[in-house]
Amino acid sequence: MVRATKWTTVGACLLAMLGMQACARGGETDPAAMVIQGEEVAALTEAPNVPPPITRTHATKVIVNLEVLEVVKRLADGVDYTFWTFGGSVPGSFIRVREGDEVEFHLRNHPSSRMPHNIDLHAVTGPGGGASASLTAPGHETTFSFKAINPGLYVYHCATAPVGMHIANGMYGLILVEPASGLPPVDREYYVMQGEFYTAGRYGEPGLQPFDMEKAIDERPDYVVFNGSVDALQGTGALKASVGETVRLYIGNGGPNLVSSFHVIGEIFDIVRHEGGTGLVNRNIQTTLVPAGGATIAEFRVDVPGTFIMVDHSIFRAFNKGALGMINVEGPENARIFSGQLANEVYLPEGGAIQMMTEDAPVIPPAATLAERMTRGERIYAGTCAACHQAEGQGIPAVFPPVAGSDFLNGDRERAIAAVLFGLTGPITVNGQQYNSVMPALGMGDEDVANVLTYVYSSWNNAGFEVTPQEVAAVRAAGPREASAVGVPH
Repeated sequence: MVRATKWTTVGACLLAMLGMQACARGGETDPAAMVIQGEEVAALTEAPNVPPPITRTHATKVIVNLEVLEVVKRLADGVDYTFWTFGGSVPGSFIRVREGDEVEFHLRNHPSSRMPHNIDLHAVTGPGGGASASLTAPGHETTFSFKAINPGLYVYHCATAPVGMHIANGMYGLILVEPASGLPPVDREYYVMQGEFYTAGRYGEPGLQPFDMEKAIDERPDYVVFNGSVDALQGTGALKASVGETVRLYIGNGGPNLVSSFHVIGEIFDIVRHEGGTGLVNRNIQTTLVPAGGATIAEFRVDVPGTFIMVDHSIFRAFNKGALGMINVEGPENARIFSGQLANEVYLPEGGAIQMMTEDAPVIPPAATLAERMTRGERIYAGTCAACHQAEGQGIPAVFPPVAGSDFLNGDRERAIAAVLFGLTGPITVNGQQYNSVMPALGMGDEDVANVLTYVYSSWNNAGFEVTPQEVAAVRAAGPREASAVGVPH
């Protein structure tokens, strides 16, 4: 009798739960049954921007106008690529609707396109996610509609054969279906999406690079990037926040092949809505997996100022293939949370040789103007040099020498070039202070060395020299021992 009573109780509970779920989908709260009031045209944004939160309290008809464009744009310095895009950029435009909305979707394929395209939205309940209803030839427009039934963050992508090629060329983006009750308010929202590019040339090889199908099939990308290009989220493209603010990242992974191990160096995600769902919330997450064709919502409060680096923590992708972005946080220091460095002493238990990168660097077309050289140099400095010499060139006392106002750099231009080319080890004196650490040889080409040194020399009260690739080539030819004898004006 006890056993029978127990199962009766469990059965009653299960029936009650099923009944509640049935009410949620079949009663007044069923998104499919929500009454549509009025209509509006969706505000679409280019990454990293996000349309504003939805404030209306009713479902409406949302008209989405999205254009497919095949465009040649920058993939990396000196490297161009023919991107296939939704809205003219990679990732495609961010779409924001509300649970219960009726979405009228207009897909337009620009007459200059060479291929037909369509769209598969993972937010759609229906065959192909809309792909079968949206195959659009160049110079045509197709229309279909769907009901936004399930709240969450979803990927959309082209599904025209060969599907992988269309996605690999940049045809992906995110659509957010906000819950009817909305998401909790935050101070800043950003759109970050990872993707891979498979090019005939290796990473950094200059020129207009074609797609390489063999590499794509073998899952050997030359580039793994955020928001469509190397350095897209660095320099002037870095995300911004202030101390005390809460940041929400809408993170997607277009793939087409790799899973992203998304991490922000120096931050812990307070909340992660795994795989873009709005129900399950995990807290205090260090690194979150974002599957190919999937998405995640991550939130964190910034408590201290500084530069926080977003990476795919499959770490060679970050530092060698481009999956690296920055969040610049301004505001007062908070020593109770993070003191900064309190002490540092040289520790050399054994000798160490300068690390060398043995592979030759790709040859990059020369910068056409000083302004272009400065822009390229700033990107290189931010991605390669700032970790040691710091964002404003101030260095770290007793560990890494400053490059701002540096008598070591300004006093001997050849020596500076040689240090970047061949590395530097042993004691040196900079601005009256001794340093004894190791600077590795970074394997940069002549153009990159010229660019980064020109940027440094033109910044932070330095001498203002413009370093040319020809000067760098002369120092390289002389070799590390004879570098100081090369006849470059100081």
